[in-house]
Amino acid sequence: MRMRRKKNLNEKLENCGNLFCPISEDKNYETADTVKEYFDFDSIFGNNNEIMLEIGCGKGKFITEIAKQYPNINFIAVEKCGNVIVTACEACKDLKNVVFLRCGAEYLNKYIKPGIISRIYLNFSCPFPKNKHASHRLTAEHFLNIYKVLLKNGGEIHQKTDNMKFFEFSLEQFSSCGFALKNVSLDLHKSDFEGNIMTEYEERFVSMGMPIYRLEAYIK
Repeated sequence: MRMRRKKNLNEKLENCGNLFCPISEDKNYETADTVKEYFDFDSIFGNNNEIMLEIGCGKGKFITEIAKQYPNINFIAVEKCGNVIVTACEACKDLKNVVFLRCGAEYLNKYIKPGIISRIYLNFSCPFPKNKHASHRLTAEHFLNIYKVLLKNGGEIHQKTDNMKFFEFSLEQFSSCGFALKNVSLDLHKSDFEGNIMTEYEERFVSMGMPIYRLEAYIK
């Protein structure tokens, strides 16, 4: 079901303006990254701490919690839906180590310099269950090639999902694109993994008794 537009959404977004990295209006992702508009994140954050990236931050529960736990790490949160990202921004308004990009993942190479991201989080991305929509999945080959450029040497991708078929698809895509896998779990909450931070979706799925699938991928 589609989320109802928030009342005074534009005003709320303007009030969170200091948390946004301003992006251009080119909506054609096939040509948008031909002209780079890299952000100077050292200047934006006021330091040169390592940078992690969450793609599809939703309402911000994960990014808020992890930013609080690790104040010496900088986080970029990406979400293209204004109706959703505003909630995340409001939750992070007092944090100095989080900024937001309101765009799709296909634009990231336009705004983020190569080799500066130490970790990418893909938390409960839309599985796009129909095969004809497989190219929209955030672990499809063309997205993984974007992530390869963004990641520094030794960088990792951490994925969580409730969707088994999407997880199987991701395992295949990571392997075929030259990634190695570790800490693969078919039921995260029945494993011995420590330090997990749950998202809104994760809390819901766990309460329903559904298994959570998780992996870590890195370049061989």
